[in-house]
Amino acid sequence: MPAARRPDAPIPYVDLPAQFAEEREELLAAFAATMERGQFIGGIEIEQFERDIARYLGVPHAVALDSGTAALILALICAGIRRGDEVITPPNSFVASTATIVHIGARPVFADVGPDQNFDPAAVAAAITPRTRAIMVVHLTGRCCDMDSILALAKRHDLVVIEDAAQAIGARYKGRMSGSMGQYSCFSTHPLKILNCPGDGGFITVPDEATVKRVKTYRNHGLVDRNTLAEWGTVARMDNIQAAALNVRLPKLDRWIARRRAIVARYRQLLDAEFVFIPPDRDHEFNTYQTLVIQVDRRDELQDHLGKLGIGSAIHYPVPIHLQKPAAFLGYRRGQFPVTERQAGRILSIPAHQYMSDDQVEIVAGCINDFFRTKR
Repeated sequence: MPAARRPDAPIPYVDLPAQFAEEREELLAAFAATMERGQFIGGIEIEQFERDIARYLGVPHAVALDSGTAALILALICAGIRRGDEVITPPNSFVASTATIVHIGARPVFADVGPDQNFDPAAVAAAITPRTRAIMVVHLTGRCCDMDSILALAKRHDLVVIEDAAQAIGARYKGRMSGSMGQYSCFSTHPLKILNCPGDGGFITVPDEATVKRVKTYRNHGLVDRNTLAEWGTVARMDNIQAAALNVRLPKLDRWIARRRAIVARYRQLLDAEFVFIPPDRDHEFNTYQTLVIQVDRRDELQDHLGKLGIGSAIHYPVPIHLQKPAAFLGYRRGQFPVTERQAGRILSIPAHQYMSDDQVEIVAGCINDFFRTKR
């Protein structure tokens, strides 16, 4: 069998310059309009984004914030989570999921995941104690968790469900949008997300007008007006420039997701299943592929091989949170979450962004197959 074609030019893991090149005139016009108005905090850009993103998700209310992390903190606060309460969350997420629980004085309790890297509902059920107050699901890689099982557990035990949907904008579960199933849902618009802005950003979905008012007050120092403090808040506002970019990009989101799904479908055809595992798409799922995470043996060797060929990749995430040094106070040990720990040594995120060409997809797949066939 002939060796795979090598790329003539680097194939980046993400390609933000290509995104700007496509949108240059639209973005510069939107930024200019914001700058000319001279209103950089609050105003029509924020109001438009909050209105349009709520409509896109099919939720009653969304509030723009300066990060997905701020959204998680505010979700926990609005849910009434207090010092000493327990919140169940997975150990294979980005650290913000767990860190926000710690920051408000609650205790993160981990539950293992399944082959698709999302919560194993049986593990979640086993983690519930009399001190559990919430389940923070993480829709990892653009794939929703098994929400029917999670919501049933929450109802049985009177728990709040918070969706960390930072990686799952546009994903659906049995026809329901990510961010529309929990009491609170949290999204990131970080530059590496599918719906992204040129800086930090995020938003939260909330169930009622009273919570909207509280979140908007909290994100502005807790002030209801310039001189009246309702509670001790913080600064967690989205900048208008970020909202202006999101307003340009939101109408394109479905097209970008469709392209990513097409790329992944092609990878499934090309990659040798003897060596490469990609969690299958189930009939009730609509996965957006914020990341395309393959699971392979000899992961580090493969990543090094691809890097030498100029093919970018990443690992999300190589060290589970329960094994990070600051998590030692929780008392977890290596071996307690075997699926998470095994995956941490096998997962590799490969390029699958909407600016890849079909030819680039074939080259990446061929180089991966060639690596394993050579090693065999």
